[in-house]
Amino acid sequence: MGVVEAVISVTAMTLLGWTISPSSAHPGWGSPWGGGSSGLLPEYYMYTCPQVNDIVLSVLERAFETEPRIAASLLRLHFHDCFVQGCDASVLLDDSPMIGSEKKAGPNLNSLRGFEVIDEIKAKLEEICPETVSCADILALAARGSTVLSGGPNWELPLGRRDSRTASISIANRDIPPPNGTIQNLVTLFQRQGLDEVDLVALSGGHTIGMARCVTFKQRLYNQNGNNQPDSTLERGYYQELKTVCPPSGGDNYISPLDLASPVRFDNTYYKLILWGKGLLTSDEVLLTGRLSTTMELVRAYAEDEGLFFQQFARSMIKMGSIKPLIGFNGEVRRNCRRVN
Repeated sequence: MGVVEAVISVTAMTLLGWTISPSSAHPGWGSPWGGGSSGLLPEYYMYTCPQVNDIVLSVLERAFETEPRIAASLLRLHFHDCFVQGCDASVLLDDSPMIGSEKKAGPNLNSLRGFEVIDEIKAKLEEICPETVSCADILALAARGSTVLSGGPNWELPLGRRDSRTASISIANRDIPPPNGTIQNLVTLFQRQGLDEVDLVALSGGHTIGMARCVTFKQRLYNQNGNNQPDSTLERGYYQELKTVCPPSGGDNYISPLDLASPVRFDNTYYKLILWGKGLLTSDEVLLTGRLSTTMELVRAYAEDEGLFFQQFARSMIKMGSIKPLIGFNGEVRRNCRRVN
């Protein structure tokens, strides 16, 4: 890195709110401990594994050719990881005598996908940079790569997370935002992670790609308020269409696109659909119908200006990815993302 680039990089970090100390500005010295409130740095692997992002992207590109939907699954994995114990790859741990896997928690069971892609990335990195890149950083890199390869924004990604030796089903059940949450419920769960209403609306925009199972929105079709009536905020034509996908009983694992217009393209159509009464999940539509002025205004703003959405999505992903990371001598770098060393 030249002097000019270094100055620009330090300036960019300062603008993002990171405090740069003289020792932490050089990734080879003290980078796991310096670099601001989170202790993470974009240049963390500059010397120990400079090709890390290229390796991640090469695996992602092959995976997307086979199944474009996997991009949304990998983005969601990072989200579900960070909301439980912080961004520490606890979500990747399988059951063991010492660990109850978060994969069995209500929001994750039969729902989270993409574990094999993470395994493949990890195996490639272990070949080239053994015991260097954490599974938590792989989740963050895969989420950014998935966004970019789907047509969304790029961002300078702070790295240096380490992996937990624990998991928590109870925290996963308590803290992961539900698909049928009220606006107050969603705001509270985001605030618990240090995320605000702007982050809530921007990160919900990740639903511009991917699918949802009938079990996550069926109540909107048949019994939204316990009175055997559909959700009145659903646009009628969309409501009729969804009924053909999800029967009143059974079919819980049938799927429907979260963004019916462009389900594999990262764009701002998600917000336009919400304005038209075509948000799939209750948690999508309440951003507008929950009568919280901040979220209502942001939905309209992002529907109108894709660049504004992209800019804030990148900011909010950096913020979410910095929730309680394990750094320094805390945690470990797992050799296999599914089990502790």
